[in-house]
Amino acid sequence: MDRIKRISYEVLEEHKSMFGEDFVDNKKALDQISIIRSKSLKNKITGYITRLIKRENREEKVKQERITSSQSEKITEKEVQPEISESSTVSEETLTETVTEKPETVEEKPETVEEKPV
Repeated sequence: MDRIKRISYEVLEEHKSMFGEDFVDNKKALDQISIIRSKSLKNKITGYITRLIKRENREEKVKQERITSSQSEKITEKEVQPEISESSTVSEETLTETVTEKPETVEEKPETVEEKPV
């Protein structure tokens, strides 16, 4: 596996623009770049390159979606924040009414003492 990864990274460093997400196209591009006689080794290298390209594209897509969603959240936060105006102030009468209200009282139940038979 180390050999497949090493060869794949070497090929991608020099010829990354030739590869995409399609296995067959990547296999043809690898044939143009190098001479690999073993069919199974060629398929493994091509498969690994294809997987790397797909993962890279997927991560880039997720990154762009995060940027887009964070920008839209910032816009909605600005729209949602209310402006304080004179009509939104609370009158003194309302404040005194809420403060003077009595809390609900809880009825206390008398404790019962049970007698134990002797």
